[in-house]
Amino acid sequence: MTETTEQHRERLVDAAIAVAGADDFGADTWREGLDIYLADLAGPAQLNEIGVGVADDAIVADLANRLRIEAWRKDHPGVAAQEIRQPIIIVGQPRTGTTILLDLMAQDPSNRAPLSWEVERPVPAPQTATYLTDPRIAEAQAQFDLVDAFIPGFAAFHELGAQLAQEDVRIFASEFKSMQHSLQFEVPTYNHWLLHEADLGAAYAWHRRFLQHLQSEHHAERWLLKSPAHLWSLPELMKEYPDAIVIQNHRDPLKVIASLSALGASLREMTTDHFEVTRLAAQYSEDIILGLDRALEARAAGVFETGQVLDVRYQDIRHDLIGAVGRIYDQLGWNLSADAESRMRTFLAAHPGDQGGSLKRYSFAETGLDEGELRERAKAYQDFFDVESEELS
Repeated sequence: MTETTEQHRERLVDAAIAVAGADDFGADTWREGLDIYLADLAGPAQLNEIGVGVADDAIVADLANRLRIEAWRKDHPGVAAQEIRQPIIIVGQPRTGTTILLDLMAQDPSNRAPLSWEVERPVPAPQTATYLTDPRIAEAQAQFDLVDAFIPGFAAFHELGAQLAQEDVRIFASEFKSMQHSLQFEVPTYNHWLLHEADLGAAYAWHRRFLQHLQSEHHAERWLLKSPAHLWSLPELMKEYPDAIVIQNHRDPLKVIASLSALGASLREMTTDHFEVTRLAAQYSEDIILGLDRALEARAAGVFETGQVLDVRYQDIRHDLIGAVGRIYDQLGWNLSADAESRMRTFLAAHPGDQGGSLKRYSFAETGLDEGELRERAKAYQDFFDVESEELS
C-alpha cells in the first residue's frame, strides 16, 4: 500500500520527536511547506533508493533541530530578549562570489557569521569558551567529509567545512521554506509555492529565532549573513531587519545559470535515475530571471534607504577579493584592521575556491537554453547595474 503524504509526514515527525526528545515545534508554519515538499518527493523528484534515504534523513534532522531549539528557548527565557542589530546581509544570484565574500569577511572577529557546525547542531547554544573546540565541530566535519565521498568533486563546486560560514538556506530548512530543497531535488510544485505563494514573513520570523538562539551565549559586534535566496524576498527581509545593511553581488545571469546547473547536477545525479540537465537549467533560468526582476522592483519601490545597499560587481572582485573587501569596508565607514586583513589573506591562500580555478566549467550550450532570449530578458537588470556580458563557452 502506497504511503500518503500525511502518513509520510507523521512518520518523519514521530522520528524527529524520538531523536529530539521533545514534541513542541512552536508555530505550525512549517507544515504546509513540508506537505507540498513531500508530495513532490513522492512524484516528480523520481527518487531512487539513495534519494529517499537522503531526503528523509534531512527532513528528520531539520525537524529535530526545530524541536531542540524550541525546547531550549522554553528552558532559557533570556533567548527571546536577544536583539539582532544591523546585520550585514550578502545577497545576489548564486555563483556570483557571495560565498567567498562571506568567508573572507567572517575572518574579521567583529563579524559573527553562523558556522556550519552550529547551524547543523545548534543545541546546546554555542558558548564563547568552547566555540573553537566544541566536539560538535568534529561530528559535523565527519558528516561533510562523507559528501565528497558520495559525490566526488562536489567540494570543487561548493566547499564544505564545519568551521566555514553557513548560509541562511540551511536555517530556513527547518521552516521548510528553503531554496535548498529545489536545488537538491526536482520539486516543481514546491518551488512554485515557495517563490509565489509561501508566507515568507513566517520564514524570517523563524530565522530571527534561530539567530537569537545562536548568539545567546556567544556574541559578536554584528551578524554577517548570506544567502542568494534573499534576492527573491527583499521586502520580507527588510521588514524583519529594517536596519540591515545589504551587499548585493552582480554577475552575468547567463553565466550564473550554466554554473548553477552544474552544481545542481552534481547533487541530483546521485538521488534520481531520471536526471536531465536541460530540465534543471530550464527551472533555474526562470527562477534567476524572476529574482533579478524582483531585485529591480525592490529598488523601484524604495525598499532600501539611502546607503542601505551596496552593489558589488563580479568583474570588480574576480581578481582582487581583498581589495573588494577593503572597498566595502570604506563604503560602510569601517576600519579594516591589519589583523583582520591578515586573517583574510591567510584564509584565501588556504581556500582559493573559484579563484584557484577549481570550479568545473559547463558550457552554456549544454543547458539547451536560448541565449538570445535570455539575454533580452536579462537586459533590464544588466543595464541597471552595469553588469557586463561574459563569454559563454
